[in-house]
Amino acid sequence: MKKIDPRERLIFALDVPDAEAARLMVGNLGDSVVYYKLGLELAMAGGYFDLLDWMVGQGKKVFVDLKFFDIPATVAAAVRRLNDRGIGFVTVHGNQGIMEAAAAAAKDVKILAVTVLTSLDRGDLDDLGFACDVERLVVSRARRALAAGCAGVVSSGIEAEAIRAELGERLLVVTPGIRPVENRPSDDQKRVLTVEGAFAAGADYIVVGRPIRDAADPRAAAQAIQASIARVCPAAGA
Repeated sequence: MKKIDPRERLIFALDVPDAEAARLMVGNLGDSVVYYKLGLELAMAGGYFDLLDWMVGQGKKVFVDLKFFDIPATVAAAVRRLNDRGIGFVTVHGNQGIMEAAAAAAKDVKILAVTVLTSLDRGDLDDLGFACDVERLVVSRARRALAAGCAGVVSSGIEAEAIRAELGERLLVVTPGIRPVENRPSDDQKRVLTVEGAFAAGADYIVVGRPIRDAADPRAAAQAIQASIARVCPAAGA
């Protein structure tokens, strides 16, 4: 397991309607969350870069999750706009040309390749025309991401163990779809694991959204997840 500050291993998905709500949530969570993921909802709300710069100024780490998927030259240009802003991670889809262009354009940002979205399962892949199983597809894309120069991948914890078996510690594994409690039938995340299960499988970071955002006390929910992480992940200097 990589030496990462345990409190930075929790990435909160800041999926709220606008920048004002985002600032309010960041303030309410206080020191219970260090790392934040800013996705498409906030990008479409306006003020995305002002919010990003404000969060970096607050000492927070930021993960830009816009899952770039376009011609390689356009993706490279977009990544260049994110350099030198204090951003940690940026996501792109796992097309070889896209990954290579993004990695080549990155300076101080780390490129994460999306393998298979955690909202997809075997039936969805059948509908999309993929003949292989989910695990084989994820490992194949992880292998290609490493060859392309990406820093890591976004992968369900269910496949993290297979990635580690194939590639060891050479890639960061960021795992969404974390559910500290039993998944609700209405939840669109299908391939999910608990906090402990994800790290046992080989995740370096976990992304948690609704279990914190929709909790009666989001700060307490984040603190409970941090306590779980502290029990299973060694301190950065250990």
